[in-house]
Amino acid sequence: MILGIGTDLANIERIAGTLERFGGRFRDRVFTEEEQRKAERRRDVAGTYAKRWAAKEACSKALGTGLRMGIAWKDMHVTNIRTGQPVMHVTGWAARRLEELTPAGHAAVIHVTLTDDHPWAQAFVVIEAHPVAGTPPA
Repeated sequence: MILGIGTDLANIERIAGTLERFGGRFRDRVFTEEEQRKAERRRDVAGTYAKRWAAKEACSKALGTGLRMGIAWKDMHVTNIRTGQPVMHVTGWAARRLEELTPAGHAAVIHVTLTDDHPWAQAFVVIEAHPVAGTPPA
């Protein structure tokens, strides 16, 4: 069953301007060290940050909160598996909110997809609940 859906569209040039203006303060407030390492290795640094920004916004919407109610930017972070597929991770308040949304006897799975076409970066997040094997129906 679907627990939440979120999307966001970020302007890469706006993120580039924010990076120029605030540099490390912005990066350290919003992105995990792993996300920063990934972005700084890429040819399109601002585009990589913009996609992750959009993913965090989309995830917060899928959680039903937006970036209010205690979710911190770093409570959501994106990594990539070897094939390049993005994976959303949640910790802190975002993980607690996900737990609240997930029905008993189910496990939550967060799906995320990212794309960009300069000057835009976009993310979609779908949170799905799967029954846990061996759990009797409610």
